[in-house]
Amino acid sequence: MTNYWVKTPGWLKRFFPKELIWKMPLEDTPAVYLTFDDGPHPEATRFVIEQLDKYNAKASFFCIGKNVIENEDVYKLLLEKGHTIGNHTHNHLNGWKWDNRSYLRNVIYATHYIQSRSFRPPYGRIKISQARKLLHSKPAWNIYMWDVLSGDFDMHLTPEQCLQNVIANIEPGSIVVFHDSTKAWDRMSYTLPRVLEYCKQQNWAVKPLPKH
Repeated sequence: MTNYWVKTPGWLKRFFPKELIWKMPLEDTPAVYLTFDDGPHPEATRFVIEQLDKYNAKASFFCIGKNVIENEDVYKLLLEKGHTIGNHTHNHLNGWKWDNRSYLRNVIYATHYIQSRSFRPPYGRIKISQARKLLHSKPAWNIYMWDVLSGDFDMHLTPEQCLQNVIANIEPGSIVVFHDSTKAWDRMSYTLPRVLEYCKQQNWAVKPLPKH
């Protein structure tokens, strides 16, 4: 039994500020939004870029500041390829475990290396007070959560189960979370190409989240 929701339940969203973005509005051309957390990673992120290129797809990458410093060439490649970038804190902080001042300082520190006002809290854990400070700062932040959690970080999950998590729940407008990390590699590397092929068969575009 997992301790997370693969498909984000509607009631959960009511515990967060209404401005948080869980799903994208439907468009004339059906589209889904694949996102990748915790990179850039020297091998995993390059693999993701290659797979996206094969399907003429674009995605969004929520990067950790210290990983950008360590993998600056991969970060620049993401920008060159036209993918969108988001801030995932500088040190992958769990907002529930940090006071507001320290947490927000870590987010701001990451902006020295990540040029974006899009944000996703690591683990999805952010205090309401922290979220409100980001949402109401000037300029304001856009906080992206998700509609579908692939579970690729879950080492008890098989690659086939990870794929089923996505295929069974993805739909137009879905924001899907993957991880370009060592921990997720076995499941992500199996699932991503098959999800891209599934989207192609459904005639769904694979698009990045808006650039902020």
